[in-house]
Amino acid sequence: MEEGEVRTETGDGPRIVRVGTHALKAGSKTKLWTRLKQHKGVAKSGGGNHRGSIFRKIVGAALIQKEKEGLEYPTWGRGDSAPREVRKIEQPLERKVSTVIGDMPFLWLAIEDEPGRESCRGYIERNAIALLSNYAQQPIDPPSPSWLGLRCDRAKVRNSGLWNSNHVDEDYDPRFLDILKHLIDEMEIPG
Repeated sequence: MEEGEVRTETGDGPRIVRVGTHALKAGSKTKLWTRLKQHKGVAKSGGGNHRGSIFRKIVGAALIQKEKEGLEYPTWGRGDSAPREVRKIEQPLERKVSTVIGDMPFLWLAIEDEPGRESCRGYIERNAIALLSNYAQQPIDPPSPSWLGLRCDRAKVRNSGLWNSNHVDEDYDPRFLDILKHLIDEMEIPG
């Protein structure tokens, strides 16, 4: 969810702006909290690594576009790695990205299955994105005119209203709603 982004047609409350998961490759050892830290960045310095997080990369690209006159980062999003000097130059933007993502509240759903593309996590992610996406259709709960994602260099982000590119142009399987409900019902909520 994101500050200022609210549901306007399907109820009250915040609008979902990003859906994600982890460990979609068989044998992956990545844990949810590790992946979330990669997106959010380093708390102590405020920095991060957009080359390790597509979410960071596209938020940074949107910030560059929004502040065209003030932000020039020709190396942003180029390559899987960069020399220390380049990363040092990019750090002010990495800190801005960390602030934007760090301010987003999130919900998580426990899905305890083996890593892999066909995992239940992958199924829920694909279908939730497809359900929430406004890509190539009449928008439901459209983004506000000030949503940062409208400045993203990726048409799928701008047109879907989500910080996602994959699955935004797909149809969702209505059966996933029953599975999602079951998973939510099974969660132990503290308190």
